[in-house]
Amino acid sequence: MTISFIDSAPAMTKILNADPGLRAEHVREMWAPMAGMYHFIPGGVDMTEVHRQNFGFPWDDSSDRLREGLDTLVAADAWNRIAKSLDVGVAALRSADPKIRVPDLKVLLVLGDPNNKHFLNEVQGLSGFGGISGYIAITVWPTLQVLDRLEAIAVHELHHNLRYSPGGIAWDPATVTVGEHVISEGLADVFAAELFGAVGYTHFVAEATRSDDDVLAKVITGLDVTGMQNFGAWVLGDATARMFGGEPVGLPTGAGYAAGARLVHTYLQATGGTSAQNLHTPATKILDIALRYLDIPPTTTS
Repeated sequence: MTISFIDSAPAMTKILNADPGLRAEHVREMWAPMAGMYHFIPGGVDMTEVHRQNFGFPWDDSSDRLREGLDTLVAADAWNRIAKSLDVGVAALRSADPKIRVPDLKVLLVLGDPNNKHFLNEVQGLSGFGGISGYIAITVWPTLQVLDRLEAIAVHELHHNLRYSPGGIAWDPATVTVGEHVISEGLADVFAAELFGAVGYTHFVAEATRSDDDVLAKVITGLDVTGMQNFGAWVLGDATARMFGGEPVGLPTGAGYAAGARLVHTYLQATGGTSAQNLHTPATKILDIALRYLDIPPTTTS
């Protein structure tokens, strides 16, 4: 197993220093090693669109704010910290199950878009994607909170990546349920917390949301929903659903993360295991046991 980090700090400097007409092509060059994420799309995709969809920085912005953000990431030793945390995460997962298959990983850390209100305010400077085996993309705006959580953010995505790698859980877009997505977020957050404490929990989830029984009850009503276009509202909340053209269901930001963590904790308390040991446990099993132990009143969330 090899973890290959794309040297994105110099790549981003190159983009910001280039003539405006050349910047898009340099963005494509930076993202090119990640193109394999889209092997299932005939002809591939334009990686500048992938950059935008991941809330990547606006390469046509000539203000100093992006350079300052990049300097902050470099000063925080972000790349080395993430690399070390992934080594810690892999070791923990292998210790829990020496037979797990760990793919070669390509990892890209990108500066986010400080002009995007949803990215900066709603999800508080974080967009991570690790659900396709062999690839992890992390987009951040370096607030103090994000910088404090870099290690936790990385191992959260690592847990996703190994859960959905060969030999693990199959993510079939045609049949996957909200329940699988919710449990995967709960497992990943709990895994990060097992390694790094309270900062393991995704920071854009409000504390009140984490303990809100109405939120949990509402998410439970959607566990059997299929169709990935519907997942935004149930997992990330109504604000994200609206942004991407989905239908709101009456949930706050990060509701699925909060519900997932509670469901996973309940399951682990009942079984005595850890998130690392349950990397490949089916969501149906976790839900079956967790829902037996939870005493949640009927939803009153509209």
